[in-house]
Amino acid sequence: MLPVRKLTLSSAVIYLFLILGALVVLYPFFYMVMNSFKFGPEILHSPTRLPSQITLSGYVGVFEKLNMLLLYKNTLIIAVSITVLNTLLSALAAYAIAKIPFPGRDQLFAFMLATMMIPGVLFLIPTYVVMYRLGWVGQFHALIIPAAVSVYNIFLIRQFIIGIPNELIEAARLDGAGDLLIFFRMILPLSRPVLVAVAILSFIGSWNDFIGPLLYLNTPDKWTVQLGLYQFQTSIPGENIQEIWASMTLITLPLVVIYFSLQDQFVKAFANVTFK
Repeated sequence: MLPVRKLTLSSAVIYLFLILGALVVLYPFFYMVMNSFKFGPEILHSPTRLPSQITLSGYVGVFEKLNMLLLYKNTLIIAVSITVLNTLLSALAAYAIAKIPFPGRDQLFAFMLATMMIPGVLFLIPTYVVMYRLGWVGQFHALIIPAAVSVYNIFLIRQFIIGIPNELIEAARLDGAGDLLIFFRMILPLSRPVLVAVAILSFIGSWNDFIGPLLYLNTPDKWTVQLGLYQFQTSIPGENIQEIWASMTLITLPLVVIYFSLQDQFVKAFANVTFK
């Protein structure tokens, strides 16, 4: 029989703060789901109360007024492409900076970190001009290619790879393995937690992106879920209110499922990051 642990005052205070934090995090999601099952007038007049009658009219309206399956498909194409490319290319760059000595390596890494200080909004116009001249406006390429590499993700993966012993890599090199073989056979498996964390961040960022699709995807057949949600915004107060809450729930649900199914890897990644 396992011994019963006594609850001390410090432990009780910690548990109390954890419970309060969980409530703060979960309440907005509960609020959103609750209102998605209400009728429009009830949402406007009693948004904080439980629904007096559960209805699926909001979800039905979403699929009637929008091609939700097409929006999901377009968003998945963009999000998955960005996630795979960003994770792989950022990991390759991080491995080179962390474990392959070459002239100017530290200066290059310092310059890359310095670019993170530049606000991303400053790149909107130059990037749009480049995409326009390439003929990519209206295509998914305009969103996928610029997001294929992230300096922050390179930094995060590098800090994790630094913690991998150099002796393992040197032993592999003595056995005749090249850098690509070491990267795919050794670095990637050992870096799984940080790669999962980077993949989650990349997927969530691309899934929630609104400005990029608004700028580049100018035809309804290329819209993402965020642009689909934007179509419900009208100048008439309360119009499409049921569909707005239902579409927000449908958009948020995949992110919640992905995060909670991979959260252990996400925590391990940040727990094993080396800051040096």
